[in-house]
Amino acid sequence: GVPFYGGDCSAVEDQLRNVQHIQATACAFAAISAEGSVVAWGDPEWGGNCSAVQDQLNDVQQIQSTSSAFAAILAYGSVITWGHPNQ
Repeated sequence: GVPFYGGDCSAVEDQLRNVQHIQATACAFAAISAEGSVVAWGDPEWGGNCSAVQDQLNDVQQIQSTSSAFAAILAYGSVITWGHPNQ
């Protein structure tokens, strides 16, 4: 697929193990592993890069998305967001 729209996961392919759930924005994907970690790919402005919050994405239970951002619900009830801040 088109990398800009998340169609190429080769940059994170080695991290996509034991995936339990995948969620998408218009231009990115985020996957939760069985261990509760998150891997994102696609357009960084649309959530394809979660490095700014990666250290907070532990024990993730669920991910929800809008067309341009992700929200991760952690095991202890906190919510962490990343993606496009203005859409």
